[in-house]
Amino acid sequence: MKITVKNNCVGVDWQTVSDTLKSVGMAYYEPERHKTAFEASHTKVFLYNAGKLVGFGRAISDGAYQAAVYDCAVAVEYQGKGMGRIIMENILSKLQDCNVILYASPGKEGFYQKLGFRKMKTGMAKFFKNKSMQERGFTE
Repeated sequence: MKITVKNNCVGVDWQTVSDTLKSVGMAYYEPERHKTAFEASHTKVFLYNAGKLVGFGRAISDGAYQAAVYDCAVAVEYQGKGMGRIIMENILSKLQDCNVILYASPGKEGFYQKLGFRKMKTGMAKFFKNKSMQERGFTE
């Protein structure tokens, strides 16, 4: 398996994006709405295997110190093969000086914890100044 990483929306099959989100139990919309969301995002990552879209994710951000990750999903048949890690590492590499928050799908918290995220009362976060935020009681 040779995975190709793409960081732009050129040629993306938005129906596959919508179908993948639906198949993994995440919020999904009409393909055109996903296109709008991804194109407006600060960071986007698409993974392909032999030309087939197998995973994706995006982040909105001010590019200075705040970001939020959304719509990270991997096609069911590619889960457990490191695709989610590739997506998240690509997203986080573009947001190194930012506090990053996300909604974790139930049962997936451990995956994000391995990437440095910590539980919050209302979600999960990876803060640039993690120790300070922990001392202030925002994370465990």
